Amino acid sequence: MTDALFLTSADVDDLAEPADYVTAVRDAYRQIGEGAPAEPRTKLISRSPPGMLTTYAAVLPETGAMGGYMYSAGFDARDAWFMTPLFDADSGEPLALIDGASMNPFKTGAAGAVAVDALAREDATSLAVIGSGAQARGQLKATATVRAFETVRVFSPTPENREAFAAAFDEELDADVRAVSDASEAVSGADAVITATNASDPVIDDSDVEPGTHVTAMGQYHRERNELPPELIARATYVPDLRARATHDAGSFLAALEAGLIDEDHVATDLGEVISGSHAGRTSAEEVTVFDSGGTGIETVAAAHMLYTRAVDAGRGESISFAPASEALTGE
Repeated sequence: MTDALFLTSADVDDLAEPADYVTAVRDAYRQIGEGAPAEPRTKLISRSPPGMLTTYAAVLPETGAMGGYMYSAGFDARDAWFMTPLFDADSGEPLALIDGASMNPFKTGAAGAVAVDALAREDATSLAVIGSGAQARGQLKATATVRAFETVRVFSPTPENREAFAAAFDEELDADVRAVSDASEAVSGADAVITATNASDPVIDDSDVEPGTHVTAMGQYHRERNELPPELIARATYVPDLRARATHDAGSFLAALEAGLIDEDHVATDLGEVISGSHAGRTSAEEVTVFDSGGTGIETVAAAHMLYTRAVDAGRGESISFAPASEALTGE
């Protein structure tokens, strides 16, 4: 038998700030860029009853951890549950089982922030946010740690949601944060754009995205749904979180492919290669860059291990026991 730590969402929700997540996730993508393994998600859909079971995984050798995410969504409860198993990369022994609910927006936001830091122009001062939910909040909290934005414009279809979002962040950030009445007003003139929605069709217009803009799209990971217009993908330097995701479930990329605007070689690089220095990413001030974030085990394992080590130091969690496979198979 071996002991591991069970950590509830409440056990870990105050253990790290957005900048801490960004640091851990940046290093994780560097490891992936240098050859550490990670795979795109596997998503199983049930039509009756309606629901979804999703898994993905990564190994971070230098961090000393491997694991991923398993989450269910839908079914009769119409909700989601996030479970994060974490293992020792050397021995394979379980380290922890973490309820990933509270860390979800922050670890995903950190991936977007790492991409903004790597791909947006150094002089970027204006940001557009399309969406006002938990993921949009996580993206903005994390991204604000890597760029000193002067203005942030937010749009979502529900006026009270975008107004509440803007009011909260106008108090929190050293930036002028305001809600606007449509996506075009948010995106026009923005140096960086974040889309974080549950929309099935493009939420911004290609014509509104000016040369030199960076766009992070993180709201969709479905073959038939795309937050970004195909024309934008076609003219941008396209960078997914993992190369293999582009033709797996990156709906915006697949829509451009189906429209005949690109071919499969349009993937310029992936985020790990940019962070590790093996690919330049942005090469000019006029270049439009797109980071397509569908979620991976990379940021999940990085965040989970950081929270696990801090929980151990803080004396949090409950010890649980696991039987090794040899014992289970032989009964010895």
